[in-house]
Amino acid sequence: MRIMHLLLSAGFAGTERATAEMCNAHAGEHEVLLVIRRGHRRRGASIRDYLSSAVQVVEVSGWWPTPGIRAAVARFCPDVIHTHLRRATRLIVRIDPAAATIGTLHMWVNGPHFLGLDGLIVIADWQKRDLAGYPGRVYEINESLLPHRRLEQGEIERLRTELGAGPGDVLIGGVGRLAKSKGFDLLISAFRGLGLPNAKLVLIGDGRERRRLEGEAGGQVRFTGFRADVKDCFQALDLFVSPSRSEPLGRVVLEALDAGVPVIATECEGPKQILAAYPGTLVPVGDVAALSRAIAAFVAAPAPRQRPDLSPYHLDTVARRTLAAYEELCRDPDRLGRRASRRPSARP
Repeated sequence: MRIMHLLLSAGFAGTERATAEMCNAHAGEHEVLLVIRRGHRRRGASIRDYLSSAVQVVEVSGWWPTPGIRAAVARFCPDVIHTHLRRATRLIVRIDPAAATIGTLHMWVNGPHFLGLDGLIVIADWQKRDLAGYPGRVYEINESLLPHRRLEQGEIERLRTELGAGPGDVLIGGVGRLAKSKGFDLLISAFRGLGLPNAKLVLIGDGRERRRLEGEAGGQVRFTGFRADVKDCFQALDLFVSPSRSEPLGRVVLEALDAGVPVIATECEGPKQILAAYPGTLVPVGDVAALSRAIAAFVAAPAPRQRPDLSPYHLDTVARRTLAAYEELCRDPDRLGRRASRRPSARP
């Protein structure tokens, strides 16, 4: 099968990791092309650093990508085009290729163009509420997780020191883009309000809010910036906290669970679904006092480390189900005929 992915974001976060993993998983047995924008590297990080050499890559203009996308489609002749995020989806709907089209809802239906695709992948139950009346095919396929290797104790100790934890310290960590939606200001407030001398807070990631957050932290929080070894870092933590105001799924929650670290998360979309099935503590969104109490309770009586069965999210399972969705769409004799009746107008 000839599979084309389209992602026009920059930097490297959860969507980029999921896309890279899916490209790599299929590239061994299929022809896979990833189309990305020039200027894809942000703050030193790029999806290109995580791709297998078997994945073909085409870069198109970030300002006016439509001609480059059309050319890539014409040259590659894909059987299926898989879009990621809003802009890529809008442009593919506008181009209207002969290939089957499918998109992953990494967030929500934040534009009518998503409803112009032949198929949609939902990664969380709550996303289906936006799809009433959508005549295309809907596939419930989990976010992918590539299980990480177990670190040796010496590696963990070296990482803990690097992340600011001394002997006997409780190392609390948050991971993700430093953006308002991720709620790291709430975590900083909750942590500073506790005044625990034996607890350390580290934030792993980068983003436009970093300078403001550093000011709010008052020197009491360590900021590492983007780290390529973030999956190692999870295993060095004693407690992982996801304080998001909004989180469609919460890949970082899955990665923390895979590392065996106890989890506290806010009760927003994705984490609420994940922690209904796996161990963890939920607190109300935006409630700094509740977050402080949950952290204090953990420090007073740490929960044991445990590594639950996350096999429903494992990449091999997710890649197999995604490929089956591609094949079903390609075999659908009515998909082209349905497009005109459901496709909204869209501007690139």
